[in-house]
Amino acid sequence: MAAEAPQRVVSINLCTDQLAMLLAGEGQLISVSRIALDRRVSAMADRAQDYIINAGRAEEVHVMRPDLVVAGVYTSRDTIAMLRRLGIEVVLFDIVKSLDQVRMRIQEMGEALGRQDAARAMVAQFDADLATLRSEAARGGAPGPNAPRAALYYANGYTSGENSLANDILSAAGLRNAPAEAGYDWGKLPLEILALIDPDLVITSRRYPGGSRAEEVMDHPIVGTMRGQSAALTDQDWVCGTPFVLRAIGDMADARRSVEATSAGTGG
Repeated sequence: MAAEAPQRVVSINLCTDQLAMLLAGEGQLISVSRIALDRRVSAMADRAQDYIINAGRAEEVHVMRPDLVVAGVYTSRDTIAMLRRLGIEVVLFDIVKSLDQVRMRIQEMGEALGRQDAARAMVAQFDADLATLRSEAARGGAPGPNAPRAALYYANGYTSGENSLANDILSAAGLRNAPAEAGYDWGKLPLEILALIDPDLVITSRRYPGGSRAEEVMDHPIVGTMRGQSAALTDQDWVCGTPFVLRAIGDMADARRSVEATSAGTGG
């Protein structure tokens, strides 16, 4: 006999917040993390207002009397250990590094919540929508050796290489990951290398209010010379492995078409 579905679920991680909100049954999810309210990183900030907000502390979670807590593998180990000592079941979800893993996390959340049918339906819709986006890119001749080359360039000069969700998003949109092709995986991309790579498109993260020293590198003149072809990440759609990554693919496909139109207009 299948285990009874949990009736009082608390999420203490941004990515599990969103998967749980998408899949939970009526009244099943009672609380999400405060980060779910942050529009800069949460694709469901409006929806999150319907739930009790938690700060991810074991004491406050225990008071809610959950029969299941969902969290990320990098959630505080002390918090997870305390919750388990208190007799609360905790299910941990790994970070997502590919589009295939988006599908896996949906299924895993469906299992945790006892919402397998809803998860299967969501995966089917995700696969159909992703196939449509990939088909559109293929009709335009991308991805391929002549597809526009994009460079992801975040605060502190970080980039995402081949083994990343961001790389899969670029590929599905018909773009090539220029730093990855140059042998750079996740980590800092020196400005000199960015200039040598000379991508067709520089994709930067959206700025936080007030700015920060970590973001100053994106104001460097070398980056400025490339801003004729640039796009800003819709961070809330890229951060977690949820169906919202499809919006990120659509945005990048629009950016690709803009680059292609400019290249055609200049005879490039």
